Amino acid sequence: MGFKYCLNTSTILANGQTVLDEIDVAAEAGYAGIEPWVKDLDAFVDGGGTLDEVREKAVSRNLQIVNLIAFPEWAVPEDDRRAEGMEEAERCLAIAKALNCPYLATPPRGIHDRVVDLRAVPERFAAVVDLAEGYGVTPLVEYWGIAQTLGTTGEALFVASECGRPNVQILADVFHMWKGSGHHHGFEHFGPGKLGLIHVNDYPETPGRDTVTDADRVYPGDGLADWKQIVSDLNTLGYDGYLSLELFNESYWAKGARVVAREGIKKLKACVEG
Repeated sequence: MGFKYCLNTSTILANGQTVLDEIDVAAEAGYAGIEPWVKDLDAFVDGGGTLDEVREKAVSRNLQIVNLIAFPEWAVPEDDRRAEGMEEAERCLAIAKALNCPYLATPPRGIHDRVVDLRAVPERFAAVVDLAEGYGVTPLVEYWGIAQTLGTTGEALFVASECGRPNVQILADVFHMWKGSGHHHGFEHFGPGKLGLIHVNDYPETPGRDTVTDADRVYPGDGLADWKQIVSDLNTLGYDGYLSLELFNESYWAKGARVVAREGIKKLKACVEG
């Protein structure tokens, strides 16, 4: 079992906290990696900071910047809107390169709230892959269980397999797998190295699957997710990458970043290593 633990900074949202503070929180709690949001990096730079400072801070705390969270509209059918999305994707890729960050999340923003022809999406993702090659960054096909298009594991596998590019990787999420499909089966269909990153979390019994939202996510092990199955499937797959804790729970935010970061890794380890 070679999983590494990562902290998505949405988990520890706090007023007045900078990305440098988040790096300290993650390192002190025992995480090996961190996932910052591009909007927070933008705010840090707008406030007079630099990306060099962020990269050097992470290195000084022995923390890998694993993946950037951003929302470029790369998959929308409208040409002008997609062109703007690709410009934003390139901007985010440049940020990732500056931070020595290997991944950029590419979720279905812009097609999540409507049904579009899925057959056209792989070609659009191929354009992102081609763009990212020049930056040495790997875009991850991210799927959202809330999405009307690109909302299930099967749709993500379709985009990855049909885009015509080698070594495409996917970002899966425990909550989104449940929200989109009602189960966590699907990992067994990934080939070695095709699962790039996993967002980990859990979901409560109430509200039910039809109405549960991101804000209802709870710590791993505090909900209904079948961790025995999840861990077994990942081990069978040979996955040895990061498990990144991603929550959006306001009741956790109120406890303070350090408390939540420590509690989160403790509960995650209990699910994975227990």
